Amino acid sequence: MVPERRLTRVLRRLIIWPVAVLAAAVVGFSAYAVLALGPLAPWHTLDLRQEFRAARDAHLDFAGLLALEGRLFEELRGAKELRSGDIAEERSSRFSPRSWIARLTGAANDGASDNIHVAPYNRTFELVPEERRGSALLIHGLTDAPYSMLALARRLHAGGLHVVVLRLPGHGTVPAGQLHMTLQDWRAVVRIAARHAASLAMPNQPFYVGGYSTGGTLALTHAIESLADETLRQPTRVLLVSPAIELPRIAVLTRIIDALAFLPGLEAAHWQEILPEYDPYKYNSFAVNSTRQVLAATNALTRAFEQAQVAGLLDKLPPVIAWQSVVDSTVGARGVFDSVFGRLVGAQHELILFDVNRLAVFRSLESARSADLPGVLRSLQRPHSLTVVANRDDESERVMMRRRRPGQGWTESETDLAWPRSIVSVGHLALCFLPDDPVYGFLPGSGANGQPALGSLFLRGEAGALSLPLSMFTRLRSNPFFSLIAGRVDEMLEADLRR
Repeated sequence: MVPERRLTRVLRRLIIWPVAVLAAAVVGFSAYAVLALGPLAPWHTLDLRQEFRAARDAHLDFAGLLALEGRLFEELRGAKELRSGDIAEERSSRFSPRSWIARLTGAANDGASDNIHVAPYNRTFELVPEERRGSALLIHGLTDAPYSMLALARRLHAGGLHVVVLRLPGHGTVPAGQLHMTLQDWRAVVRIAARHAASLAMPNQPFYVGGYSTGGTLALTHAIESLADETLRQPTRVLLVSPAIELPRIAVLTRIIDALAFLPGLEAAHWQEILPEYDPYKYNSFAVNSTRQVLAATNALTRAFEQAQVAGLLDKLPPVIAWQSVVDSTVGARGVFDSVFGRLVGAQHELILFDVNRLAVFRSLESARSADLPGVLRSLQRPHSLTVVANRDDESERVMMRRRRPGQGWTESETDLAWPRSIVSVGHLALCFLPDDPVYGFLPGSGANGQPALGSLFLRGEAGALSLPLSMFTRLRSNPFFSLIAGRVDEMLEADLRR
């Protein structure tokens, strides 16, 4: 009897302790949300009825999708919650027609206080060439907008592709859109847009699918699913920029945390961050549901990989090319290196890594994550092509490219690029954007219409001096080495057009 009682006590503890720890974590986060995140603004609660919902709108074609999006933005412009004089007068709000953000994006209206500012590339857009030589679908990332794909879209368009840049549901309007968006909504609009983009290319012309961050996850999932679905055209290539592949394990708690927000007074528990909304193309506030949905997207990609592997279809996957920063504080770099390229075999698949600045002067400050790459380079031969963008040596700011194809040694090629002073790494936010991007460029003089680019605002001061953390103005927002991405895209497109 005594041993049975001991066993019962042990089992009770095994059950109670994990539940207690989980409850403490959930309650602790809820308390943090209520006490530390600050008050909700109208754009944190506005529910836009014309947003795409897969359960209601999955039957639409691309024209119908655009018509629905048009009604959505009309609803946004007419939202009474966003038309108060206080918001209209706000000098740094993305929603104010009188803000410097409105002038920066070139969409400032006549200053009427009964309207709101909506920057132009928050919506789905197409770039149409004079002579169509193929097509592409590009998908932006979580909390971003189609603008994040503009530089890559223009490069593909210059090569003769008809480029469709899709807006994902929940994005480009108000941060509250994050509360109701689902992976099912995203996947449904990707299918609609992919069918449209694929129809624009002749059978002998290239059709690319690509994306940034979560958009990369959705693009790759769609490409894998096209292997077994005869109704979907397989892309010629898959282009990924900082794809979201693996998230911290703590993300699994978000389902429970978000469920508490129905309680009175706990509405802020819907949010992981509540910040002023000054960025015209990216939400600063971040909802718990956003983590839930991107976690669902990464899980869906894993399942798609596993099913294709079991069915013996992975060797038919079109070439996958990914650009990834070695240090990525948003999604990490190991996911794309192991979970994606660990499954891909063949020189046609290429991972391009942007290393950190390895000048000797920075060596003593190097983090554990920064030190990962040397270990990668010493690892066993990879079954795919690998390119590393890195310093020539630890005494030089000059940048070179080191390439290795399966079964071969490393080759080196010089570039005309060098690390700009004070920049130690690229990173998740930066890869997609030109260094002189009018909104996010870091180069002095970047900006538009007399307003400085957000990426060029390098601010120093005491913590608490601004309503935003100073760290938001030190993280790099554009890529000093974007020309290497552009050059690789040109090479791929030229090769595909010759076939």
